[in-house]
Formats: sequence, C-alpha cells, structure tokens
Amino acid sequence: MEFRLDPWSSQLVVEYDKLFKYFGIRPFKEVLPELERIVKPHHLMRRGVIFGHRDFERVLQALRSGEGFAILTGLMPSGHMHFGHKMVIDQVIYYQGLGAEIFIAIADVEAYAVRRLSRRDVIRYAKEYVANYLALGLRRERLHIYFQSNYRVEYYRLMQLLSRRVTSAELKDIYGDVEPGKVMSIFAQMADILHPQLPSFGSHRVVLVPVGADQDPHLRLARDLADRYSAEFKSLGLGGLERPASTYHRFMSGLTGGKMSSSKPESYIALTDDPDVAAAKLMRALTGGRPTAAEQRRLGGEPEKCPVYEMLSYHLVPDDEELKRIYLRCRGGEMLCGECKREAAERLRRFLQEHQRRLERARDIVDSVVDVPDF
Repeated sequence: MEFRLDPWSSQLVVEYDKLFKYFGIRPFKEVLPELERIVKPHHLMRRGVIFGHRDFERVLQALRSGEGFAILTGLMPSGHMHFGHKMVIDQVIYYQGLGAEIFIAIADVEAYAVRRLSRRDVIRYAKEYVANYLALGLRRERLHIYFQSNYRVEYYRLMQLLSRRVTSAELKDIYGDVEPGKVMSIFAQMADILHPQLPSFGSHRVVLVPVGADQDPHLRLARDLADRYSAEFKSLGLGGLERPASTYHRFMSGLTGGKMSSSKPESYIALTDDPDVAAAKLMRALTGGRPTAAEQRRLGGEPEKCPVYEMLSYHLVPDDEELKRIYLRCRGGEMLCGECKREAAERLRRFLQEHQRRLERARDIVDSVVDVPDF
C-alpha cells in the first residue's frame, strides 16, 4: 500500500516511523545532545514532540559560529487559531530568542482558492493569528509577516522562475492529483521557503522550516529546486541556493479523537475561546483512562493516548519535573482522569485569561506589523 503525505488532508499522521524509512527524515534525538551543549532546547524538543529533522546540523553550526539564520513558517487563515497552531509559533518565538530572522507567510490565496473561504473571512482570520502571535511573545524586531498575495516583486519573480523545472508528472508523484488552485499554492510555498536566501531578503544561507509531518512534500520539492537552480542563481549574482533545513513535530490529537483541525470546531480549543467554555470543553475530552476507576487504579492510565495529557505536555506545564510527576501518577493509577482533567482545566483557564488580556492590546498593532491587501 502506498504511503503518501498530503498537505491538504485533515487526517492524523500516526506512522511516524515510516517518515524515517521512506522519506529520509532523521530522528531529532540524534542532534539534541549537541544542541544542549550550545543552548537550552525548547521543551517540545526535550519531550520528543519535535521528533524529526533534515539538516538541523546546519542550524547547530550557525549557532556555534554566531552566523545569522532565518526561520520560515506559514499560517493558513481558514479558521480560529487553536492550540495545535500554537505549537508552531512557540518554536518560532524560541528561535527568535536565539537571534533568528523570522519570515511568516499568510497563505491567503490558498485559503480562498482551496479552502473556499471568502476574502473577508480570510483577512479576518489572518489578523486574528497575527494578534495571537504578538500576544504569545513574538517580537516585532527582525520579523517579516506577509500575505502571499501582497508581497514584493522579487518574491513573485522567484515563484514564476521556479515553475520552469518542475513537470506535471513530478507534481503528481509528490502530491497526487492536484487542481489548479493547489498548483498555485505549491509554487507560492516554494517561493516562501527559498526567498529568504535572495539578496533582497537578507541572503540567509541557513533557512529552517519547522512543520508538521504532513508538510514534508513541500520541503522535499523545495530542496530539489534549490539543487536545480543553485548554479543558475549563482551565475546571476544571487549567491546560489542552499537546501532548506526542517524540523517535524507531532500533531496534537483532537479532543474527540483524530487530528486537531480548524475544519472540526469540536476537536480544538481556540486561543480566543471564553476561558470557562474552553475549560468545560477540555473536561469533555477523550482520555487515556481505563473503562472503570478500579481498572485504572490496578493497571494505570495511558497518558500517551490522552489529549488532556498532550495539552499539559505541549502547552500548560513548562517544568519537566512537574510534568514527570503527573505522568507517573497517571501511569501508576494514583490519579484518575477526573482529577487530572480538573487540574488541566484550571491551568487552561488561567492561561487563556492572561493570554486574552495581552491579545486585546496586540489587536491594536496588527496593521503596523503586516500590510493587509485591499481585496
């Protein structure tokens, strides 16, 4: 049976081992010890949530030498920003703290053409994302947030040039059957990933793209295009192109099972949800508990299968030792799901209350951070 990654699917990727086997992604734990010798790793790295990489060694070298590097990520403004999306911006903020220059693409045309949202909704959701990013701690220095439909001439020139050396057969092999809107989105994403290397955008030789595993098709194509165009771009005085590096993180499970997805409101908690409503939603979530309290005390819970434990591990418990105690109490049957949910719900309520106070202030400066298109 063919194993294919689909950037537009809402299905949960669970066979992470196949990414190592079929696509050449390397385990992140291989580079973690060296990173620890340079800086403190992000908690998503320490806890195995960031599980894979391509060429992260180049980021390590940049950190050791003090060489500048860039982070490229994107957002799909097709709904409210939820905790699954927060995982990405948490990583971006971490790298910004290490001195990286940040590029964030707003995939507004893809949301319109592929997700079929109205332009009004696309722009509204995009501004909500940006406000949340700022409220979470993203700084305005060395930051570039742009709509794919409203950027600079060099970006569009790169997008058009890159189309020359890609065939329809190759796109089908990587992505399956793709409609025109998806083809347009693919080349926009190629320009997103590669453009920080152009002189107009800083000539960054090391560009790291943190993504979920479903986005790896874009990284594979971008790396191939860097190889194909490097000599030509060097002859044009553009410095050539280097393969982008990437890291891969696990998806958050939805509260009702499957993947946390903007297309399934019941599966996620948005950062704009009322704190009490969000806490009640978490209380109703599926857990990794046993069918009865007696079985849980005897056999222990299964936190690895629990969206509530994921929320604690990914977002709500920064201290590793505290998280370990929660894990062991669950595993040992000392803590039942009701108690764990109540504690998690209270942590979530406090987080959202504080975050939304910052969010109200951040909304006022969004228009000074990103150039919003007229239509």
